[in-house]
Amino acid sequence: MSLKLLPILLLIICSGCSLLGSKPYVPEVKPVEVVTITKPAAVYHPPLPNKIFTKPVEWTVLTPSTMTEYLNDLEKGEAPTNVYYGVSPMGYENLALNMAELKRYIRQVLSIINYYQDLDKANTKEEEKEGE
Repeated sequence: MSLKLLPILLLIICSGCSLLGSKPYVPEVKPVEVVTITKPAAVYHPPLPNKIFTKPVEWTVLTPSTMTEYLNDLEKGEAPTNVYYGVSPMGYENLALNMAELKRYIRQVLSIINYYQDLDKANTKEEEKEGE
């Protein structure tokens, strides 16, 4: 008789509590909260241009007396083989105005770059305060 009861006993043990009809386990479900945070894109700041390193320029002013000396040395074969460029007073003034215009342009470009860098620094500080 014990051999007949063994399969029944094993069937009851394997089925466990399923014979009792308990409800299946359902985990507690919480609603999903969606939060959207918008952040402006970082502003690109190009690097500042490299400093300008100029090379020295030697200026020689030709006057009638120095020109006469040069021509005399040239006839003797003792004159250096320099090339001289002449600029009228108006041409020299234009050269100076062009350089001033170049300086103005560079100052304005640098001020625009500094403005955007300062703006980005202010935005970064505000974001850090909001994150705390």
